[in-house]
Amino acid sequence: MKRIVLFTLFLSVYSAIFAQYNQKFNAYIAKYRDLAIREQQLYGIPASITMAQALLESQAGESMIAVKGFNHFGIKCGSDWSGKTIYKDDDNLQDCFRKYAHVEESFSDHSLFLKRIRYAFLFDYQLDDYQSWAEGLKTAGYATDKDYASKLIKIIEDYNLNALVYEKPTPEKEDWDIKANDKNSVVKLLVKKENNSVKCYQLRKDATIAEVSAVLGKSKKSLLYYNDMFEDKVLKAGTYVYVAKKADKVYVGRYKHVVGEGESMHSISQKYGVTLKSLYKNNGIPYGAIAITGQTLYLK
Repeated sequence: MKRIVLFTLFLSVYSAIFAQYNQKFNAYIAKYRDLAIREQQLYGIPASITMAQALLESQAGESMIAVKGFNHFGIKCGSDWSGKTIYKDDDNLQDCFRKYAHVEESFSDHSLFLKRIRYAFLFDYQLDDYQSWAEGLKTAGYATDKDYASKLIKIIEDYNLNALVYEKPTPEKEDWDIKANDKNSVVKLLVKKENNSVKCYQLRKDATIAEVSAVLGKSKKSLLYYNDMFEDKVLKAGTYVYVAKKADKVYVGRYKHVVGEGESMHSISQKYGVTLKSLYKNNGIPYGAIAITGQTLYLK
């Protein structure tokens, strides 16, 4: 009889803990699901994977580095990080982790982190193939936990996160009017932003400056000038489109950038909000020279 009572008590405590755990996860998913879906639209990373990693790495937003550093993906500093930092014991005593200004920056940096060459093979998998993505992240060394993949898969299946892959984000209030039948309505920009203290927008889909000009009601000539472009061309989703002159250096955060595969001097200048001319000048490189993969560029 005593054993039955103890077992019943154990089940009650376990059920209460699980319910609280479940509630925290559901609350986190409801709060940040749109961020995960938008990152999928911009970078092609499954929203299910982004959300599962965020839940696991941040303990549903309650880990120390998530609370104090807005770091929801456990991304460590690395040699190319020059932003703010936060420290906690992990694989080593007082490991260095990246510290962000807000949660949105953490989600964005996570996407950029996975666009590195070491994770390139992941993008051969379909968006709904979360098992391959999870196993691939473990294989590529995202985490040292030998059960990392199985933990991600369990979270995705327990909370039906694969459904996020097929969802659209909640419509945002736009800063301009787009008529329903307007041919330019296919060009959707994210809400107005600032990058390196310069006013800009960020493309949700590939678009030309001419298309952006038509949507914003701003002259194509001025947009070409602000974005260091001499002729119109297609800009990739995620690219910043500036509506004011870019700065001559990066004022906050990183002071250098290692050129990645497929990057150009122009794409780097757009990423950091610095003029193309200044980027060349600050690095003593002849204007028009091609960026070389692995090359270090100084941003100020």
